[in-house]
Amino acid sequence: MLVETVNEYAFRDEMIKHGFSYEGATALFEYYEDFEEDIPFDPVAIRCEFDEYKNLQEVQDNYKDIKDLDHLQQFTTVIPIRSNGGETYTDRLIVRAF
Repeated sequence: MLVETVNEYAFRDEMIKHGFSYEGATALFEYYEDFEEDIPFDPVAIRCEFDEYKNLQEVQDNYKDIKDLDHLQQFTTVIPIRSNGGETYTDRLIVRAF
């Protein structure tokens, strides 16, 4: 299997084309970067697997049974999104579809 290696800039640019914000694409890159093994870069598959939400309330609108962030994290992967400066987190979340 051919594994395409991309740097952060190429990853972020491609994921922005698929609907993620700049900060969300950065958070996704950092998430994938934490894996030890090479993972094939497939932006369409990533887009199908993850969604970016403005806040927890928007997640709860899609998943009615979710009570709070801890409850959500029991069911799926949740990636917090840092602000542009990277020091603080925004209310936005990336959630693996479940």
